Amino acid sequence: MFRIITVEREFGSGGGEIAAALAARLGWKLWDHALTEEIAKIANVDPRVVQSCDEHVDSSFRRLSKVFLRGSMERSMPLAGSAGFDADTMVSLVQQVINRAADGGNCVIVGRGAPYFLRERSGVFHVFTYASRIEKLRRLKSLGKSEKEAEELIDSVDRDRIEFIKHYFHADWPTRYLYHLMINTAVGNENVMATVLETMHRLEREPVVI
Repeated sequence: MFRIITVEREFGSGGGEIAAALAARLGWKLWDHALTEEIAKIANVDPRVVQSCDEHVDSSFRRLSKVFLRGSMERSMPLAGSAGFDADTMVSLVQQVINRAADGGNCVIVGRGAPYFLRERSGVFHVFTYASRIEKLRRLKSLGKSEKEAEELIDSVDRDRIEFIKHYFHADWPTRYLYHLMINTAVGNENVMATVLETMHRLEREPVVI
């Protein structure tokens, strides 16, 4: 039985919003911003400390850290750090928190490399959301982003994810075989959720042996 859903997503495809709706519908815990807060607490870092930093001139580590610690609201919550908090420490903490969340079960985990950390664990249903550039621009502009900002985010955030996954997991992003379902969110959030839940429940009834 599936007790964990991971939602990885192209930036702007609405994966974070869909994950939140899935968690609410199932009555499960959402590990998105809560995961970020837990990591920050363990690492003793305060995201508010560097709110005034220029996010467009980041070091490679700070840029990549933002992508994986912020969750579905990249570029909106700067990451504070200390001399001892580097990329390797971050990845170790992310893995600890994700494994702890998975141990508890009944949860939806957004991004942060969860499909890679949990690839050997049973009871996890992995989803990847994507969309056309036009659809991603539409979604981002509906959230108040300007055309220019939306374009810049679409071009940069996923590029950073590709770099991060390549460095730490020696894999391409997305690694297609990790996912049970990859779905175009242009069909609408309700249809995406219905497809996710139907596929997950069908697999629970009729497991596929590969």
